[in-house]
Amino acid sequence: MLTPKQVWRRTYACFTASLLAALQPSLMLAAEPTLPEPLPLLAENAAAAPAAAAAGVPAPIAADPAAGAAVLPDPNGAAPQPILNAPSQNVTLNLINRLVQKGILTHAEASDLIKGAEEDAAFAKAQAQALAETQAAVVAQNAMPPVQPDAEEVRVTYIPEAVKNQIRDQLRTEVLAQAREQHWAAPGTVPEWTQRLKIFGDVRTMYQGFSFPDGNNTTGVFPNFNQINTGQPFDVSGTVFSPQLNVNKHRDTYLMRMRLGFDIDLEDGFTAGIRFATGSTNTPVSTNQALAAAGPGGQGGQGGNFAKYQLWLDRAFVKYDASLAQDSHIAFWLGRFDNLFMTSSEIMWDEDVALDGVAFKLDNSWTPNFKTWLSGGAFTVFNTALNFPDNSPNKAASYDKYLFAAQFGVEFKPADDIEVKMGIAYYDWKNIEGRLSDPFVPLNNVDAGSTDDSRPLFAQKGNTYRPIRNITPSALNGFGTTNQFQYFGLATPFRQIAWSGRMDFNYWEPMQVSLLGEFVKNMAFNRANINSVAVNNRTGGGTGNFAGGDTAWYMGVNVGKPYSLFNERGDWNMGVGYRYVESDAVVDGFTDSNFGGGGTNMKGYTLSAAMALSKATAIRLSYMTAAQIAGPTLRSDVVMFDLTAKF
Repeated sequence: MLTPKQVWRRTYACFTASLLAALQPSLMLAAEPTLPEPLPLLAENAAAAPAAAAAGVPAPIAADPAAGAAVLPDPNGAAPQPILNAPSQNVTLNLINRLVQKGILTHAEASDLIKGAEEDAAFAKAQAQALAETQAAVVAQNAMPPVQPDAEEVRVTYIPEAVKNQIRDQLRTEVLAQAREQHWAAPGTVPEWTQRLKIFGDVRTMYQGFSFPDGNNTTGVFPNFNQINTGQPFDVSGTVFSPQLNVNKHRDTYLMRMRLGFDIDLEDGFTAGIRFATGSTNTPVSTNQALAAAGPGGQGGQGGNFAKYQLWLDRAFVKYDASLAQDSHIAFWLGRFDNLFMTSSEIMWDEDVALDGVAFKLDNSWTPNFKTWLSGGAFTVFNTALNFPDNSPNKAASYDKYLFAAQFGVEFKPADDIEVKMGIAYYDWKNIEGRLSDPFVPLNNVDAGSTDDSRPLFAQKGNTYRPIRNITPSALNGFGTTNQFQYFGLATPFRQIAWSGRMDFNYWEPMQVSLLGEFVKNMAFNRANINSVAVNNRTGGGTGNFAGGDTAWYMGVNVGKPYSLFNERGDWNMGVGYRYVESDAVVDGFTDSNFGGGGTNMKGYTLSAAMALSKATAIRLSYMTAAQIAGPTLRSDVVMFDLTAKF
């Protein structure tokens, strides 16, 4: 590799050669001056200069250009000092000597020029020798004919070993730098895309004991409306009982839950989420899989004999986050995502419920201790199938169900160690109630009514139901005494006002004391209208007046660290709560699935205690006692013990 000084010399030599070629005609015509006595090459030292001047000989040109003479010599001045003692047989040296005599070059420049030319000659000689050696080796090894180079390519026939080493080191440095930057080869790192993917999940095993105290009504007044509505319609004119809920026999159930999720950073404010979960069925309120059983709560499903279990798509959404101002933030969701509305209990929403649709949430931080938010969305509850009804050429009109909801909330700190959070929401359920069909005569249990889709395709228990098929009495059905194949829909519309609140006391951190409260009222409830069509929730064993209600509320106290924030061994939590949920305050298909076996029209207590065994594992014990509010007597007790491991 050439040094910068060598590069400069070669550049100067090329420039000088070009200049000499251009000036050669002029030089040939110039009058040759009288040559003075030659001096040594280094005659420009300070001691020789006065002697030369005294003898009438001009002083040599100084090496410093700033101190030297002008580039063009003075025509009236003395001739410059030559650099050679006598003419040489080398034409180039004679030419350089003549340029010095004419004052075109200084002695220093001439010396550098001669030195550079000698180095070039040595380099050329070495290169020619190396080329000869290379060509001889190629011939000796009988190499293939050389490939003709492209017109724009520069062919290098020899690369010195020092240059090869430098190129190798430079390439190694560049490749390693790129590897570290892109995270594809540096030790201890992973590709960049994996850093935008977060994997999480949990595994839970649970024991659930379901028992019933003595005194429950066992006369067949607890129809299982979910089983009726998800199967063939039930002939109410028959002599057999409709599908019934268990109200008197103890059950031990062993449950398992596994959830696996992915949070994906799509950059520029976009993220995506996917989660898979187990479940005996596709119920919206539970991801529990009953082990070695047909399914929890009589919901059916798969299991037993060491059979494998299904995995369901539980979450799938795209989210966009943006900052509107320094203290204002908005987010949008599209797909199937977690319930974004604040709740303080599960009297309206079970913790496993996901919402399908589009939603937004706007947060504003007005001061460090005061924040507001506004949430809202439109959610699809049910859409009519394209070919409904399947067994008829005349298709029924669509009966689509939607939920439109909005919630406004505040968070503030009345004191340093007290935090308050509360929100008020409005829920408007479109077409969720059952509707009476057009008059028709079903000849068998597969003939469809025009409003069959108004029935809920998932329910727990507690809501008030009504028949939705308008079956015309005729000779084909014994004038109403046979073939009364019936489905049942909700007897009331739902438009709810819901308030949720909690107050956290942090005086004893990390222990926290929380007061929880929630209140829901169904504004669309009309007792008179329901009384005329209801088939359940009546007094007198199911034959009296309608006795249901439209209100639900909850109060509770939690002490310790919130269960969802357990992150080290020894974290603990204890809680007690009381709820009162009337029959038609909330939709029974989406409320708590554990209390009283799930559903509405129940009141009672919940006790719980939990402790972390490690950073990622915890145990929890819960006891729930419930009693039915309206209708026949029904009491139940539920004990649950679970071990959860999260990652």
